[in-house]
Amino acid sequence: MSRAEDEKPPKKLSELLRTSWIRSSINAGLVFIAIGLIVLFILKSFNIGSTQLISDAKAFVKEYWLIGIFFATVLAGTVVPLGSPALVVAAAVLDVPRIPLILVATTGFTVGMSVNYGLAYRLGRPYIMRKVSGEKLGDIVSLWNKWGWLVYTIFGFIPVLPVELLSFVCGLLKTRVDVFLILSFLPRLIVFTILAYFGEHIGVWIGIV
Repeated sequence: MSRAEDEKPPKKLSELLRTSWIRSSINAGLVFIAIGLIVLFILKSFNIGSTQLISDAKAFVKEYWLIGIFFATVLAGTVVPLGSPALVVAAAVLDVPRIPLILVATTGFTVGMSVNYGLAYRLGRPYIMRKVSGEKLGDIVSLWNKWGWLVYTIFGFIPVLPVELLSFVCGLLKTRVDVFLILSFLPRLIVFTILAYFGEHIGVWIGIV
């Protein structure tokens, strides 16, 4: 029996959080956070901030961070699993200037989301079905029909949720592009600001900054 026959798409936000693909995203995010914390404690224990390796890494990042962060977050705004929040934290740990980092990363991520929107707008459902499973697409469209921009905003504020998938739906449904751009930019601007400050403090704590 197919999923459509034995399980209805989620109609509430709480129901969406119980779907298998959302739980997988949340679990993967929690595992990644746990691994990151372990790595940070190891780095702190070995006083790696004073090593030549970190000095070289900081020099490399400061030389190429602008273009690197921009293109990495553009890709992360699509369905390439680069993890833009982790990129922002790592760059802040390595002492990349905070304000430019936030603006460049947010702009890059928004450009990536806009690419998704534009491709879905032009190429329609056949293109999206090559990127998103029918199960996910049905769940998201059902939720969108009930909650609209609210669910897009919530996904934008929670780094572990796949907001990139929602950008395809926005393009498919030909939603207002001005609202799409604003709600792609502002939530991630706030998220990246918090993460940049967090990364900067982590850098100080482990002796890199």
